[in-house]
Amino acid sequence: MSEQQPVLSVRHAHKRFGAIRALEDVSFDAWPGEVLALLGDNGAGKSTLVKCISGIHALDEGEILLHGTAINLASPAAARAAGIETVYQDLALFDNLSPAQNFYAGRELCYPAWLPRPLRLLDKPAMRKNAAEVIERLQVRLPHPDAAVAMMSGGQRQAIAVARATVFARNIVLLDEPTAALGLREARKVLDLIARLRAEGNAVILITHNMEHVTELADRAVVLRQGRKVGELKPDTSSRQDLVALIVGAET
Repeated sequence: MSEQQPVLSVRHAHKRFGAIRALEDVSFDAWPGEVLALLGDNGAGKSTLVKCISGIHALDEGEILLHGTAINLASPAAARAAGIETVYQDLALFDNLSPAQNFYAGRELCYPAWLPRPLRLLDKPAMRKNAAEVIERLQVRLPHPDAAVAMMSGGQRQAIAVARATVFARNIVLLDEPTAALGLREARKVLDLIARLRAEGNAVILITHNMEHVTELADRAVVLRQGRKVGELKPDTSSRQDLVALIVGAET
């Protein structure tokens, strides 16, 4: 990793909402081919930080860099254009659409290119083919490639949301509690999917409260408390107590 450049760098991030300091001087790096866990209790600033990286909130101070270059993430569209994809807990899937239609909702492939976009035809075969290739590559098992998302299990829906993010995430994927509402078997499938994303060289930022998932999957863990970064550790079984102490503020 030392010979590489971070995919994403956050430098001295500050964010306030009135008198509330949601983020105060937070800095960290995310590297290609690693899973970075973002940990903290409720109100620690994790969601605010993710929303700043996703273009929902603008930093009051500090900067965000992609491959060493500062970037202005003025909107979610700007973040997506920069190759930053976020999967929130609500997944934001259309239940009545197929996986391929969910993949390209709002970003449909159209032809011919010389026509104004409103007059172009949808390239349904290309969208279906591209979606099928991603689903096969990530080993996501679905009842049928054209089945409506509403007919799928929670784990399959979560896998579709993560797979959709990988289609457009040229730089980094952010996952907000991806296993929170899943059973053990479905959570296992999502964790395997995240491991495959890392193996393909993607940078992944994982927000979770499940310490077992952190010690199993994450390469590094950044801990926030009351808007500040209070520690950074390599998570494993021996460091689990140290991570919990940092989260709750009981470190010595």
